[in-house]
Amino acid sequence: MTVLIIIGIYLTLLVLLGVSSSLFSRGTKKDYMVASHSIGPFLLLMSIFGTTMTAFALIGSTGDAYQYGIGTYGKLASSSGIIHSLCFFVIGVKLWTFGHKYGYTTQIQFFRDRLDSNNIGIVLFPILVGLVVPYILTGIIGSGALLNGLTLKTFSAGTFPAWMEVDSGGGLPKFIGAPVICLVVLIYVFFGGMRATAWANAFQTIIFMVLGCVMFSIIANNIASEGSILANMQLASSKVDASHATRKDMSQSAFLTYMFIPLSVGMFPHLFQHWLTAKKASNFKLTVVAHPIFIFIVWFPCILLGIWATTDLVTLPPPVAAAPNKILPFMVKQFSGDAVLYGNYLIGFLGAGVLAAIMSSLDSQFLCLGTLFTEDIVTRYAGKDRFSDKSMVLIARCFIVAIVIACLALSFSTFISTNVFILGVWCFSGFSSLFPLVFAALYWKGLTKYGAYACIIASAASWLYLFKLSKYGGDDEFTIQLGSFDVMPVAIMITISTLAMVIVSLITPKPSPQTIAKFFPESKS
Repeated sequence: MTVLIIIGIYLTLLVLLGVSSSLFSRGTKKDYMVASHSIGPFLLLMSIFGTTMTAFALIGSTGDAYQYGIGTYGKLASSSGIIHSLCFFVIGVKLWTFGHKYGYTTQIQFFRDRLDSNNIGIVLFPILVGLVVPYILTGIIGSGALLNGLTLKTFSAGTFPAWMEVDSGGGLPKFIGAPVICLVVLIYVFFGGMRATAWANAFQTIIFMVLGCVMFSIIANNIASEGSILANMQLASSKVDASHATRKDMSQSAFLTYMFIPLSVGMFPHLFQHWLTAKKASNFKLTVVAHPIFIFIVWFPCILLGIWATTDLVTLPPPVAAAPNKILPFMVKQFSGDAVLYGNYLIGFLGAGVLAAIMSSLDSQFLCLGTLFTEDIVTRYAGKDRFSDKSMVLIARCFIVAIVIACLALSFSTFISTNVFILGVWCFSGFSSLFPLVFAALYWKGLTKYGAYACIIASAASWLYLFKLSKYGGDDEFTIQLGSFDVMPVAIMITISTLAMVIVSLITPKPSPQTIAKFFPESKS
């Protein structure tokens, strides 16, 4: 119970921080959705990095490393460090410029103007929402698994209804843990909007990075008894089987095509919204430089814990060994509980740190969906002058509540994979397949609205088809065979969406000269 009490105190502090930020609100729709473009470089870095570090990065990466080895770091973390920063520089800064200049709040508003298409939102809105939902599910599923894993054997049989206790192992059932986390995030997003999200993300990013380093040091210090952390790490690593110490079980073609997945950040609607909060373009410098370093600090320890869990230094109970989402909480509980003084207090603090990473993404995703619905559906089709700012904020809040309830229901279903890593990969693959659209919109004058429609439809159709072939994420080794090569589905999706966009754009009418001049000022001459 000590663990739950500490986590409860942390969640209470987080709610107070988020709600208190509402005292600085200007009461406008713009302030609720993009914090009135007032965020400085440090807060921008913390909020953007916190948004990209999810249950996928901590719980998912540890579980994937346990299953497939250290190649998990190479196929995603190392490439993400470089590609994310490139996207921030190549995509983020330009979108901020246009957003600041023309008053955009969402991606769809940008695409509507850039493509001379009033109805692009009808096609793009459901697809963006449909792709954000799996991303949200990784956080909900991950938080439920974490709270359950940290509290195993805490509750006796019969404490909760029988249907809740299935596979709970005496821990806090996911049917309680996940809704509590969603409720906490919902409270501070509901009251504080983007300002609360930025503040909470910065606070939580600091928490999970500091406590993550502490967690890794303690586990490394207790996983063996060689006398020093470095000696323990060397011993644990030497015991890792060759199948997990290399990527020999993954083909080079699959490994290389994993590098398409980090392109997804260029199309994340919640990142677009965070980019718009920046006070000036130069605020992106710190984010571009520091982001790869932060990724290493977070991912590297998680990967090591995953491969160490395969050695004879760690004895995993069968239910944990069969559930990749539970590897990280088990390692935290096993090697920072009885192994150290005040173990339960430490587990509580470390659990709060991992939850911080999960929640720092959920808040941005909830807010961005509310913003998309309000700006691109309600305002667009009901009329800009029909609702006051106060009414628009209320509509956004109501939609956020509806999305949270729907995502919770999905997280408890058996329809899709509950493997956080696999679910995240499919989510990111969908966004990556839309990356050609945003890149072309910014750098290719020849992009037409029909080419954009073709890109979006081809992206959605190929994603749905391949996701179904993978048994809705149930086949965690699903790849596409191209002759003697096997490639990740994302490579096929990007190829199809790019070809559709280019071919259709070449044979359809180009945007008006006024539109070209608006987004490519050098063309005025």
